[in-house]
Amino acid sequence: MRKIRLGVNIDHVGTIRNARGGSHPDPVAAAALALEAGADGVTLHLREDRRHIREDDLQRLAASIRAPINLEMAATAEMVAIALAARPHAVCLVPERREEVTTEGGLDAAGSRKTLEPVIARLSDAGIRVSLFIDPDESQVRAAAEMKAPVVELHTGRYAGTDGQSRRAELDRLVRAAATTRTYNIECHAGHGLTFENVSDVAAIPEVVELNIGHFLIGEAIFIGLRASISEMRQRIAATAARALLSRL
Repeated sequence: MRKIRLGVNIDHVGTIRNARGGSHPDPVAAAALALEAGADGVTLHLREDRRHIREDDLQRLAASIRAPINLEMAATAEMVAIALAARPHAVCLVPERREEVTTEGGLDAAGSRKTLEPVIARLSDAGIRVSLFIDPDESQVRAAAEMKAPVVELHTGRYAGTDGQSRRAELDRLVRAAATTRTYNIECHAGHGLTFENVSDVAAIPEVVELNIGHFLIGEAIFIGLRASISEMRQRIAATAARALLSRL
């Protein structure tokens, strides 16, 4: 049965901490709990304005856990230097605007080769696995492959933010883009805006091997606890894989 990895994004534990200052709640403690609850790895976005995670969070996380760390970051000289010093398992390059509330869309990989290609090469040469966070578009997948990025993460925000026929159309875009990753032999991840209610259709896409989910899980933890929130998401993803297996028997 296909195993879909779950990466838990701990950014918004940092958001709550930063709202008041101090050290509580600690994102690193949340990461440890997430792994105990069934997460396969930890994702964190170190933004230019440090609104969520700080450098010391990344350093403490790298020193305290052995699970894969996925560092989301902009393709800037400052962030490349931080990544090269920390050496996380993976870096996911994302677009970033200071005035945005959350990441609004994918990278324009096809139109940003001059910026992205040397960053991908530097990180890859350091043994860091590089992913590009892109909109579900075949041309963006092709551009990632041409720049030798081994992984893409498909932006599921538009899918998650719609319903009815619009959601079906966005799901179709995700399915086509994921199929293109197989053509170019690129690993396919997905994330942004996924919840208990909408995760199954994305998890059912055959090429998707990893989902990165954060805001919903941290928000749901207010009501049911972080361990229960992650465990429930893990179970829903596993149930999707089980149904896919049965459908082939």
